Amino acid sequence: MNDTVFMKAALQEAAKAAMAGEVPVGAVVVRAGRIVARGHNKPIENSDPTAHAEIVALRKAAGKAGNYRLPDCDLYVTVEPCAMCLGALVQARIRRLVFGALDPKAGAVSSIMKFPFERANHRPEIVGGILADECAKRLRDFFRARRKK
Repeated sequence: MNDTVFMKAALQEAAKAAMAGEVPVGAVVVRAGRIVARGHNKPIENSDPTAHAEIVALRKAAGKAGNYRLPDCDLYVTVEPCAMCLGALVQARIRRLVFGALDPKAGAVSSIMKFPFERANHRPEIVGGILADECAKRLRDFFRARRKK
C-alpha cells in the first residue's frame, strides 16, 4: 500500500476543483490497491452543499459496488474531513481514512472537534499528514489568489 501515490491522485482531483473555482479538495476511494472512484469539491457547480470531494467519491464508489457499504475500501482525501464527510465514511464502513492537511476551521478528526469513535458503530483506521505540506499549500495558494481578485 503506497499512501503517497494515492494522495497524489487525490491532489490531482483537488487541482480539478481549483480550476473550476471550487475549494481545492480531492478524494479517491481505493479497493485492493486500485482507485475505484475519484471526486473533487463541487458544491458551487452542483448547487449542493453536500458535494464535498469525499461525498462525491463515496457516491461513485458505492454506485460501482452496488452497495452503500464499502468495508474493503480506503478513502484518501487532501484535507481532514468535516463532520458531514466523516459521518458519511463511517456510514459507508470505510476501512481506512488517509488525509493530508489538517483543517483548523472545519476538521472533525482532531482540529475543531474530535469525532466520538468510541461510541460510533464503526471505527476506521485513520492516518493523517500524508503529503500534508503539499495539500496545505494547494489550499493556501487558492485562497491567496482569491483574495487578490
